[in-house]
Amino acid sequence: TGAEPIAPRDGRRALRTAGRVALQNRKTEQAHVVLGMPGLARTDERRWALGVLNTALGGGMSSRLFQEVREKRGLAYSVYSYTSGFADCGLFGVYAGCRPSQVHDVLRICRDELGHVAEHGLSDDEIDRAIGQLRGSTVLGLEDTGALMNRIGKSELCWGEHLSVDDMLARMAAVTPDEVREVARDILGQRPSLSVIGPLKDKQAARLHDAVA
Repeated sequence: TGAEPIAPRDGRRALRTAGRVALQNRKTEQAHVVLGMPGLARTDERRWALGVLNTALGGGMSSRLFQEVREKRGLAYSVYSYTSGFADCGLFGVYAGCRPSQVHDVLRICRDELGHVAEHGLSDDEIDRAIGQLRGSTVLGLEDTGALMNRIGKSELCWGEHLSVDDMLARMAAVTPDEVREVARDILGQRPSLSVIGPLKDKQAARLHDAVA
C-alpha cells in the first residue's frame, strides 16, 4: 500500500518509571488493582511472542493468573493481563478486581506468578494452547464487520501494512517457545508500578507501598 506507520509527534521519548504507587480511596464494593510495567512498541517484531505470553498468562479461563487467583483460591472476581503498544513504547499490565480485604493476597500471587514466569518461562503446552487460542480468536473476529474494519484501519495506521489473516496466523504459528521465554524475561523481570482504587484502610495503604519494592 505504500503506507508508513504513524511516527511520534516530536523527538520526546516516553517517560519510563518503575516502582511507583498510586492509590485512590473510593467507596466501591471491590478494589481495582493494576500492576504495570514497560512493554513493547507497536512495531516491535517481538509483539507476536508477547501476544502469546499475554494470552498464556492472563488471556482466559485456562490462563495462569485466572487459575491461580480465581479458580484455585477464589480471590478475585476478575483477573487478566493485557498489552498496549504505542509508537515508541508499550505497556504490559495485570488487572484484578477483588474484595478490599484481599488486595494484598491477590497482589502477592500475581507477583509470584509474574516472577516465576520471568525466571522459568512457560511450558511448551501452555505456549501451544496460547497460540491456538490466539489463532482461533483471530478467525472468529472475521465474523464481526466492525472488528474487521478496525483491524484493517489499525494495520494501516500503526504498522504501515495490511496483513492478511493468513499472514497473521502464520506469524502466530511461527512463534517459538524460546522467543516467548525471552520476552517473558525482558518484560516480566522489570519492577512494576501499582495502582489501586477502592475503600482502603490506612494500614492497607501503607503496606501497598511495600508491595512493589
